[in-house]
Amino acid sequence: MVRRITYAFFLCFITLTESLGQDPTFSQFYANSLYLAPSFAGATEQYRFAINYRNQWPSIPGVFQTYSISFDKALSDFNSGIGVLATYDVAGEGNLSTTNIGLIYSYDFNINNKWHIRPGVMFKFYYLGLDISKLLFNSQLTGSGTVPSVNPPPFENVADVDFTTSALVYNDRIWAGVTFDHLLVPKTSFYGDEAVVPVKFNLFGGVQVLRKTRLLTTIQESLSFAMNFQKQGSFYQSDIGVYYFKEPLIFGLWYRGIPIITSQAGDAIIGLVGIKTGQLHIGYSYDFTISNLITSTSGAHEISLIFEFNNLSLGQRRNRLRSIPCPEF
Repeated sequence: MVRRITYAFFLCFITLTESLGQDPTFSQFYANSLYLAPSFAGATEQYRFAINYRNQWPSIPGVFQTYSISFDKALSDFNSGIGVLATYDVAGEGNLSTTNIGLIYSYDFNINNKWHIRPGVMFKFYYLGLDISKLLFNSQLTGSGTVPSVNPPPFENVADVDFTTSALVYNDRIWAGVTFDHLLVPKTSFYGDEAVVPVKFNLFGGVQVLRKTRLLTTIQESLSFAMNFQKQGSFYQSDIGVYYFKEPLIFGLWYRGIPIITSQAGDAIIGLVGIKTGQLHIGYSYDFTISNLITSTSGAHEISLIFEFNNLSLGQRRNRLRSIPCPEF
């Protein structure tokens, strides 16, 4: 009887976790721009390589950790960009993991002398895994330790395909975009139940209110305001923030949890500091929890590394670069 109760608890836990689970969210949205929207593929001078790591709620056992790696390239002669994005998210003592590997394409339409619109698509492979051997059930516990392990009903890890699309409109000071993710609603049940990843909607944008440049292409100082709203299933999240860049340093401050348009009002205050050189961008951010979880989670840490490299001459850069004014972190 105890084992049956344990199995039932395990099945309910997996089903509820998968049905209500949300995608990981990066606080440094633009440091992982391909994750935010495939429209950003190729929105650089030539080549870009990015690595991102997020450690969320480190005080909780089985910490949530998310890794991301991406590469994209501008195809200037075709007004296009291509890229690849891989993410790996792991949580809990049983290493409940989600892996996504996607191929990305974007195209830049020149509407007029000032405005551009940039649609993008991503086709990706989705994989959900669990290491059941690392889980500990109630029936394994005794007053003096543990008893032989419980063997739950057999299950298989989940593999599926998925699709993301986005659109970005911008000029040299303003940008706005929208993303629809999980349009193929990939399966998430280990036992064949009706559980899928809910479609995620992102609305983001901002404005650059101050900019000082050198040689027409290199920004020396800038001040930008930005926002990001996302909805997945019945959950909402909204972020507003400001970035200040004074070569080579960048500082950012975000507020997450605007009342009415966020499921958890007053969720976190996010601080960012980074350094930006000609080819290397390094950023660190910390989410300071201000909700009722303030004493139990220890916030969240996030690190980003971005390498941008090109072999264009200054004249080629002036002719080809369609700079999107959003920040790099």
